[in-house]
Amino acid sequence: MPTTLTLKNIPDDVYDRLKLSAETHRRSMNSEAIVCLEAVLLPAKLTPTEWLARARALRSALQPGKFRTRDIDSLKREGRP
Repeated sequence: MPTTLTLKNIPDDVYDRLKLSAETHRRSMNSEAIVCLEAVLLPAKLTPTEWLARARALRSALQPGKFRTRDIDSLKREGRP
């Protein structure tokens, strides 16, 4: 059964970020706080096979030839000394 939790003395910057995030995701502040807590406290544990399947799905969704290794490496180095 769900439990009610009241938070006090939330720093202004944390409150503002939570509010913005809730608006961005079209959630209530309460729902957004729950999603944030779940993401930190209950991270999804994927098996290596599941990670690989996700990576392959992402790769297959990319347009062929659009992202080349040398382009990605170049973008990663951009702005570095």
